[in-house]
Amino acid sequence: MGASTTPAGKVKAKEELRSSYEIKDLGEAKYILGMKIERTDDGSIKLSQRTYSEHVLERFGMAEAKSCSTPLLPGITSSIKDSPETQDEADKIKGVLYCKALGSLIWLQVATHPDLSYIVNLLSRFAHNPGQAHWNALKHALSYMKETLDYGITYFCNSSLCLFGYVDSDYARDVDGQKSMEGHMFFVGGGLVSWASKCQETVALSTVEAEYMAFTQATQQALWLTNLWRKSACHNKHQYVSLAIIQEQSLILKMIKIINVQNTST
Repeated sequence: MGASTTPAGKVKAKEELRSSYEIKDLGEAKYILGMKIERTDDGSIKLSQRTYSEHVLERFGMAEAKSCSTPLLPGITSSIKDSPETQDEADKIKGVLYCKALGSLIWLQVATHPDLSYIVNLLSRFAHNPGQAHWNALKHALSYMKETLDYGITYFCNSSLCLFGYVDSDYARDVDGQKSMEGHMFFVGGGLVSWASKCQETVALSTVEAEYMAFTQATQQALWLTNLWRKSACHNKHQYVSLAIIQEQSLILKMIKIINVQNTST
């Protein structure tokens, strides 16, 4: 599959490839790596995975399950304490295809379902020794997948190509290690191009510290995306990167200002 900013460029690229390789022009791409590509009259493009999702639900016996509106039940906190502690408990869950079902969700989360990022990261921590509670949470996520079969990512033709992102974190939500969860997402053309949800590497001593560490990770990703964007044909030197903090904004910005003043004085 290829892409070009102009019809002339598309024709030229095809001719160059045809001169070196035997190729067959199949027209506009409709599927790639299990993702459906839909185009609208105004030039927008949507990526989705309904067919793949239905196959996953059928494979794990969830095709007739009742759908739900959230990937995780409110108030549910998974823990290593929910893992089997005896051989009898381990044998009961042994036949469950936990890792295979989780792997199926991972591909959805990576490709077109950023809304599954948190639950996938959470349940991946127990893949080595899952318990019944973990399997129940995974089935709930599959039920949510049934509710969101037509969800996807849309890139709008007339939207700004300026890179724009959000970052946020909680505080000590990991009950096993007391670490905080952080997440960030970046948009281009109205659609997501990068996202992540993960546990922080160290224990934060305050909500401000947790937010600051999340901001640092998101800034690193923003710089990497900016450098990548500058190498593309769509880059405009006057474009900029915008990064927003959802919580503790005034405290974080005040902290950054203090650090800048200290660096200047030294």
